[in-house]
Amino acid sequence: MYFYAARQPILDRNKELFAYELLFRDSLDNVFPGIDGDEATSKMIEGSQFSFSIEDFLGDKPGFINFTLETLQKKYPRMLPKEQIVVEILETIQPGKRLLAECQQLKKDGYILALDDYEHQGVWRHFYPFIDIIKIDFLTTPLETIQTIKTAITDFPHIQLLAEKVETNEQFEMAMELGFSYFQGYFFSKPEMMQTKALSPAQMTLAELLYETSKAEMDLTTITEVFQRDVSLSYKLLRYSNSAIFKRRAEIATIKQALVVLGQAELKRFLSLLFTAQISSDKPAELMRLSMTRAKFAEGLAQLHGTDSSKAYLTGMMSLMDALLDEPIATVMEKLPLAKDIKDALVNQEGVLADYMKLMKLYEQADWQGAKQQIEALQLPVDKVPDAYHEAIHWANEQMKVMGDN
Repeated sequence: MYFYAARQPILDRNKELFAYELLFRDSLDNVFPGIDGDEATSKMIEGSQFSFSIEDFLGDKPGFINFTLETLQKKYPRMLPKEQIVVEILETIQPGKRLLAECQQLKKDGYILALDDYEHQGVWRHFYPFIDIIKIDFLTTPLETIQTIKTAITDFPHIQLLAEKVETNEQFEMAMELGFSYFQGYFFSKPEMMQTKALSPAQMTLAELLYETSKAEMDLTTITEVFQRDVSLSYKLLRYSNSAIFKRRAEIATIKQALVVLGQAELKRFLSLLFTAQISSDKPAELMRLSMTRAKFAEGLAQLHGTDSSKAYLTGMMSLMDALLDEPIATVMEKLPLAKDIKDALVNQEGVLADYMKLMKLYEQADWQGAKQQIEALQLPVDKVPDAYHEAIHWANEQMKVMGDN
């Protein structure tokens, strides 16, 4: 049985990752606008118990999970640790005595509660003592309504507001001014301002190495010399090649030995990771994680498709460079010595690499119907793609731990 999952980051006022919203389904075909909420939540709980580790999707962050009244009454939230989840009460549930009783008990048991797509009614005041977060659709909720909600919760200072569907930096700034604590949407992955950012000498060295490793025949002598010019880079290479993720029997002690043992594909992964990490040093860590997830997922898609997986990997890793450098992707690509088909994919959305990017974004947005159509268009094995996505998320989490140690 396969579980299809997506996670959308929720950021705090410092644009740091606060939590994810998790969206779980049991198949591509089963996801339509009218999907039964009880079944979707039940499948998600079942999957988290028997099919995957929820930590793979969340890391050390909490996950917002939708619950219907029926799944609340069946005590499904209690099947997951209270430290790991935020119980998100669907907007389709009408406020009443049964829901109030469930909220009271969940709060008593230590769970965090959120109201999803909140539409203001006076009766919700009875729930405020037990609610921690109110989610407001920032695209559709009028400013006057937001002010009314803020006034209504004045006596409940523990309640924090979360702005959903924040898609531009301007909307983010407005939500900040209105006092929202959390933000959900794609604003963090777009440039906040148009500016040119020069690459540092260390970043240029990494760009040079990316270019060298992208050649059909890798010049080991030249690459070794580049590493030996940078003590910090050499140290990170040795740390990476000796890390637990490779489970090798003997330690690697020299630059040349590390390069030979890692091989071209793994070396390229390491360099693109390091390049992205340096670029993203002043950005939300989630951007780095998302870049790595995209890279690994693209690699997996290419392997299933029988195309160049190393190019696919690098395309995924470079796909958020516009957000990391705060400038258009076309400008970024002019600075980097990457293969033409990688640039065509990222700048012009052309070629099979662009098709992989499209599928990745559909997964990130939990657009399963669109993903199904893209999978069919690419003639990929439908039963293998979910595994590739799950593996990519798990791998990115592991890599974040390794990069954090370096």
